Amino acid sequence: MLQKTVLYDIHKKLGAKMVEFGGWEMPLQYSGIIDEHKTVRNTAGMFDVSHMGQFFVFGIDALSFLQKIVPQDISVLKKNHAVYCQLTNNNAGIIDDIIVYYLDKNSYLIVVNAANIEKDYKWIVQNISQYDVEIKNKSQEYSMFALQGPEAHKIIQNCGISEADQPEFFTIKETQINNIPVFLSRTGYTGEDGFEIITKNENAINLWNFIFENGIKYGLKPIGLGARDTLRLEAALMLYGNDLNEATTPVEAGLKWSLALDKKSDYNGKDAILKQLQNGISKKLIGFEMTEKAIARHEYDIYQNQQKIGIVTSGGYSPTLDKNIGMGYVYTVQEIKTDSIIEIMIRNKLYKAKVVKRPFVKKKYRNKIDTL
Repeated sequence: MLQKTVLYDIHKKLGAKMVEFGGWEMPLQYSGIIDEHKTVRNTAGMFDVSHMGQFFVFGIDALSFLQKIVPQDISVLKKNHAVYCQLTNNNAGIIDDIIVYYLDKNSYLIVVNAANIEKDYKWIVQNISQYDVEIKNKSQEYSMFALQGPEAHKIIQNCGISEADQPEFFTIKETQINNIPVFLSRTGYTGEDGFEIITKNENAINLWNFIFENGIKYGLKPIGLGARDTLRLEAALMLYGNDLNEATTPVEAGLKWSLALDKKSDYNGKDAILKQLQNGISKKLIGFEMTEKAIARHEYDIYQNQQKIGIVTSGGYSPTLDKNIGMGYVYTVQEIKTDSIIEIMIRNKLYKAKVVKRPFVKKKYRNKIDTL
């Protein structure tokens, strides 16, 4: 049986088309994917992402434990700062991509992908061994919203939090909105400025309604998973299960920028990552735009010179560029560069595409330089 978020009835009243995603019944769209996409790019939209998971990690060995399970260097995090991480297995395969927030001494929050909550929790617990640390899976107790777009900071200000008191990019703060306790972080999955807001389930409906009351004059609309996917694709943000999986390493996925290359402590998959950094990789993730009228979809084959060289992981129409774009892994690593011509097999016919730099659409984060 599919799970439902606390806001399920609100979505239905708003006319949302509901679909299954990661074991949850979630809104795909309200007014339409393209309209919702452009709303986030031009004003602001809010997503119900309460299907995402929240793990709280605390104890005197919390830092040492996190150092063991991710390739990033958690020791350099300042209080209330966050870092994008990969949860890696012993071969450096990506179990999930996550965000780790440093809340206080010996206290951290991990936000994980909805479909991976049980898998992630099981893996994390398996790694505790000798560490004096406690992991609490609070995913069923919290709701989470993503307020995204160039007007998001004005909406939060109108909700009672001045710009000076708003968290900077990739930081988090415990605060209140309309006397409702929240975790407010300046993170998101759209390439736009914005916030992710976590609160207890019993406060979710009141918080959602209050933010909309204060956001209507800025053009705020509810946004579904359809636009979330087109937005993240334009920003070349990867989707777990499509672009990332346990057969792919952070190096192969083009996430070398996120790795702590000088990290001294051991972590799961360290040997495999160091080997790839030294010796190179046999596959890599590329971005491309179609030069013929066709849409590349997940698991379509990539060709060059009549030879299959890879597979599409994400693809679709870009409302911002009015082009069909995509990402995929290729195995002829040395030959495929920016502006290389490739072909995508679509319904037994090859259509030309050109390799381009990612992201497809420039990200617009505020307060901090673009690091994603």
